[in-house]
Amino acid sequence: MASYLAAFEKHIGLIPRWGVQAIDVRRVGNSTTLELRTDAGDVQTRNVVCATGAHARPHMPAWVADLRVPGTVLHSSQYQYPRQIPAGDVLIVGGGNAGVLLARELLASHRVTLATRTPPRRRPAAAYPTMSGVRRRPFGIGQVPEPLFTDSYAELREAGVDIAPAVVGATGADVMLSDGRQLSPTSVVFATGYRPGDDWLPDDVRAHPGKRGRTSMPGLFTAGLPRYGYPDGDTIQGVLRDAARVARHIIQRP
Repeated sequence: MASYLAAFEKHIGLIPRWGVQAIDVRRVGNSTTLELRTDAGDVQTRNVVCATGAHARPHMPAWVADLRVPGTVLHSSQYQYPRQIPAGDVLIVGGGNAGVLLARELLASHRVTLATRTPPRRRPAAAYPTMSGVRRRPFGIGQVPEPLFTDSYAELREAGVDIAPAVVGATGADVMLSDGRQLSPTSVVFATGYRPGDDWLPDDVRAHPGKRGRTSMPGLFTAGLPRYGYPDGDTIQGVLRDAARVARHIIQRP
């Protein structure tokens, strides 16, 4: 993928500016011009596309601030190999695909507990391209967790993983579960997902996401962010569709 993107940049003569962070975007007066604020300076343009990713920022629950364990506390995005986790009991918070994979890998060297709020359904690995990602329920009421494409919980239990209910809080080295139990793990790994990279968009734009790549601010578009378009917007196929649609919007914009 990296080689393809590099070749594409060269083919169309694109000069990307890496390491530049978007801070804010606003409309300039009553004009059709937008001003994009970045940590490298401001840019004025008629069109801005937010394509900063649906999984840009690791998410940690608020109670992590109250957690003090003797081992280590990290997000799954920081995990590299089992030796990174000190010997002892490991609590993995989050029962999705990342949490299940971590539990399976760490089981060979640690005693593992997997805490999950909503046990997801399991689907064949071949179904990943069409069923990955969080889905909206019919009529927009709630969300359906991403299916498991790895081991089932039954297989994890059989292998020796303790499946526990959701964590509701922590006090020092003690972690409280929703069934009233307390655990005192040596280390905690959070497989609690990510948040989209849209935190630099104006509040009113995020409050009213719009549809199909458009936003409430004329000239500001999004691509690859499911909450602003289709549920599969964070997949390669979904981003392709979003990009084509946004390109049409920009060409047809008065």
